Amino acid sequence: MNQLILVGRIVENPELKLLDNGKKVSTVILAVKRGFKSGESNQYETDFFKCTLWCGIAEATVNYCKKGHTVGIKARLQQTHYTQEEKNIFSYPEIIVEKITFINKPKDKD
Repeated sequence: MNQLILVGRIVENPELKLLDNGKKVSTVILAVKRGFKSGESNQYETDFFKCTLWCGIAEATVNYCKKGHTVGIKARLQQTHYTQEEKNIFSYPEIIVEKITFINKPKDKD
């Protein structure tokens, strides 16, 4: 089973891109705090994950979420391959969001 659940804060305002084939896509960086404190600093560390959203999920996220909003995502990992100058082939896991839940937004600063 290929399923991933993350809850975190959006690092930058998401932007919608329209591809040549007509599909809409957005990429967000999600800051996810670890569930344990590190040994030396005794503080919670944060991981930053790049997540790809397609079509309606991408549109909804761009319309309703901004930097600092907390979201939950259900996603899958997809192995992506990239060839550079027909020599080097790179392979990396990509987080593809299948469902997003808008949890809350940051409080207004007055």
